[in-house]
Amino acid sequence: QVQLVESGGGLVQAGGSMRLSCAASGTFSRLAAMGWYRQAPGKQRELVAGITRGGITNYADSVKGRFTISRDTAKNTVYLQMNILKPEDTDVYYCAANRYSENIRTTEWWGQGTQVTVSS
Repeated sequence: QVQLVESGGGLVQAGGSMRLSCAASGTFSRLAAMGWYRQAPGKQRELVAGITRGGITNYADSVKGRFTISRDTAKNTVYLQMNILKPEDTDVYYCAANRYSENIRTTEWWGQGTQVTVSS
């Protein structure tokens, strides 16, 4: 079992910054890929950014150059630094993690989600 707990969401003005954190705990020795998804009401959940255990990253085109994903493998924690936020970034953001797969698109474990609201 893997438990993921997100923190850092809230309300921010357009153009501002926000940092999300996600700490993993449970019965595992190490995690493979970790990442962040987001979902608006009535829409499909979309991958925002992923990072392998070795630090290889990938981003959705809509956030490239504005968001940065990083991780602390010793702390089993993944971060999402979001800069130059836009109203269209408003969503519920979900942490994702895999114990074995480095492909975050086949997510095994999900966090409960944290709301990010960007006001115009």
